Amino acid sequence: MDGHTNGTNGSCSKPCEPLTDYCIPDYILNPDSEQVLLDQAPCCPVVVFINSRSGGQLGSSLIKTYRELLNKAQVFDLSEEAPEKVLHRLYCNFEKLKSNGDPIAFQIQSNLRLIVAGGDGTASWLLGVVSDLKLSHPPPIATVPLGTGNNLPFSFGWGKKNPTTDQEAVKSFLGQVKKAREMNIDSWHIIMRMRAPQEGPCEPIAPLELPHSLHAFHRVSGSDSLNMEGYHTYRGGFWNYFSMGMDAQVSYEFHSERKRNPEKFKNQLTNQSTYAKLGLKQGWFAASLTHPSSRNIAQLAKVRIMKRPGGQWEELKIPRSIRSIVCLNLPSFSGGLNPWGTPGTRKVQDRDLTAPFVDDGLIEVVGFRDAWHGLVLLAPNGHGTRLAQAHRIRFEFHKGAAEHTFMRIDGEPWKQPLPKDDDTVVVEISHLRQVTMLASDPCKSKSVNDPSSPMCRSNHDDDERNSLEDEDEWEEGRKKFGAADTFKFPEEVDIAHLS
Repeated sequence: MDGHTNGTNGSCSKPCEPLTDYCIPDYILNPDSEQVLLDQAPCCPVVVFINSRSGGQLGSSLIKTYRELLNKAQVFDLSEEAPEKVLHRLYCNFEKLKSNGDPIAFQIQSNLRLIVAGGDGTASWLLGVVSDLKLSHPPPIATVPLGTGNNLPFSFGWGKKNPTTDQEAVKSFLGQVKKAREMNIDSWHIIMRMRAPQEGPCEPIAPLELPHSLHAFHRVSGSDSLNMEGYHTYRGGFWNYFSMGMDAQVSYEFHSERKRNPEKFKNQLTNQSTYAKLGLKQGWFAASLTHPSSRNIAQLAKVRIMKRPGGQWEELKIPRSIRSIVCLNLPSFSGGLNPWGTPGTRKVQDRDLTAPFVDDGLIEVVGFRDAWHGLVLLAPNGHGTRLAQAHRIRFEFHKGAAEHTFMRIDGEPWKQPLPKDDDTVVVEISHLRQVTMLASDPCKSKSVNDPSSPMCRSNHDDDERNSLEDEDEWEEGRKKFGAADTFKFPEEVDIAHLS
């Protein structure tokens, strides 16, 4: 493919001449650049966003390699320029060039793919920006795992271990991006509303600064249709999960420690080890002794769900021992574990539960008692306490139940103060729209439209035997830990994610 320009303006840097399939000329990226003539448009044009602060020193090294291989102007450091500014400028320029009859601009826009390198919070940041743009043909997104959990990349076949940053590795990844297939996933809107307290704060308290995935989780403006007089209203979105309780508290402590002492968090293995230690320190493995019962989910809030669009709200009974609740969109949580699993035939019939699909408009709601309960996920067919699948879910916090609780979305936590003088604190999650991801093999995520996706397991005996839905079953399951036949570490699971 001949992707050279008739001049030097807009050509890729010298080392990348074999990679003209991916290079975008300057005049497309920069409205002030002089337009040049191309023989052909690149067949797989990419815009690359990299969080240079992710992965220890890997982010900065990855930026250097991509800029050596591609046009420097199509590789962006997210610590220097926000993706919304980049994409707004790019798509405005697309429209201008297309109105002037530029066929290359039309082809590049049609074939454009985005690459984002960072943690789950960084990936969610870009997903949110693309969703907010409401483009008629939004570009699909590939994710490079540069974080600690890397649930988003793992869900779509991009792995969960931090990559090498040499040129051959980057070329290989670009080749995968070119061959990757598109897959739609649901996005979820979250709104939190509370009456303005007579005293005390109500703003979300992030670990020293607002996380990327909370970029849209802000108080709505006075002109926003969601605004109500006398209330503080916040809104945001997520693509992987929303969680509340002990797991979010451990994550909050981890992020706070990393913000205070970034020099101690230079690689993925160190980060995972620190995360596990904080889980022990916070009592996540002995929650029944260290965790106040007032912060158990049932004591903290009433939970209501709407199972299908246009349905009725109904109360969801939460076992009193549940200390953490996860609303899950993708089949990966805490570094690649699948809390929902695949319900057996009896669960499908008796409780109207299905396998987790990423595009069915339903979110899976799972509960955990403590970290030992989380270890069930490492056993064959293991899963958390399946509570429900829902199109919408609402948490109504009880008056004076606690001073605060911990929440997180897509890996980014915050501490949420709860007013003492009012019982109208509400967090509601509802289906919003869909965004398009790029999927590579092996892809963990399943589409409801894929005929090969399992609706349920035909052999449900193992699922029923390993199901820990009831207190008695859980106590029995706890005794089985360590038995070789019932508790094995799957090869793809990193033991450092036990917390």
